[in-house]
Amino acid sequence: MLMRWDPFRDFDRLNEQLWNAANRTPAARTFPMDAYRRGDRFFVHFHLPGVDPDSIELTVEKNVLAVKVDRQWQPQEGDEVLAAERPRGTFTRQLFLGETLDADRLQASYDKGVLTLSIPVAEAAKPRKVTVTAGDSKAAAIEAEAS
Repeated sequence: MLMRWDPFRDFDRLNEQLWNAANRTPAARTFPMDAYRRGDRFFVHFHLPGVDPDSIELTVEKNVLAVKVDRQWQPQEGDEVLAAERPRGTFTRQLFLGETLDADRLQASYDKGVLTLSIPVAEAAKPRKVTVTAGDSKAAAIEAEAS
């Protein structure tokens, strides 16, 4: 059986619950993420432990990526809940994707409580070499067209 009593911890938890109830902000209903670019791909990792993969909804509309997840746990009849600290409910997060990303080729996977999105950089945004011509080459091209 789990037994724990720390009056200061309980006071801190109560204080946090009171402040969160009084100051409900969108940040209180989101989930942590990491985002980075590696080569020609952009990666986003969302920390979603305990989320059923079937409850994950990903939508892309124009340049907005929306992630919506549902984390539920209901005690069974007869359970005596001693601690219920993990957040439950519906959580959402929106990311604004730049025009340089190819959202049509977005890939998503869920493993060990982490949702990973891989978004390729659009071809138009990739670095490319530009040929530089000398002044005489341009003049010769114009004369050839005139002939």
